[in-house]
Amino acid sequence: MKLSKLLFTLTCGAVISGANAADITIYYSPTCPHCHNARNFIETNLIYEYDNLKVTTVNVTEMDNQPEFMDALKKCEYESGGVPVLVVGEKCFQGFGESTKAELREAIEVDLSDDQKKAAASNKAEMEKDSEAFVAAHADRKDAVSERESKKKITKQGENNDTTTDILLFAFLGLLVVGLGIVLFKKKK
Repeated sequence: MKLSKLLFTLTCGAVISGANAADITIYYSPTCPHCHNARNFIETNLIYEYDNLKVTTVNVTEMDNQPEFMDALKKCEYESGGVPVLVVGEKCFQGFGESTKAELREAIEVDLSDDQKKAAASNKAEMEKDSEAFVAAHADRKDAVSERESKKKITKQGENNDTTTDILLFAFLGLLVVGLGIVLFKKKK
């Protein structure tokens, strides 16, 4: 294997895989109905079935998230930038439909012990009996889903450093042009 390909694979693995093979990263667009269906299935079913599952959602319409999304597309060998793209360990899925649900469960269970698989099956059965009661009893699982913050959102509360920097830059350039105009106008007199 070429050194560059090995480094790329290791980098993508570190960025995309996260801590566990069972963790899911979902790359989505807020306007994509298939993305909403995928997120809904994961957030109302899978996080309750699998006790240790962690889900990271990444909004691909935010420019800061584009490099990570491009890395995921390369890792998954997808030529299209269509969403949703779901990465579960080393397994990738593009799009979402009924058949994807079983495939996601299989990918999550790759590294689970037999006891963990039994617990997941038991959780699923309990959810099918009375999902409202099960979800209420396991309300802490909502914390299993986290949104990848873009760099712009990590600024101080209510402050957008990019906008402030742009305004200051344009103000400085405006003053520079005015000052240069005054100097040139005075010299001509």
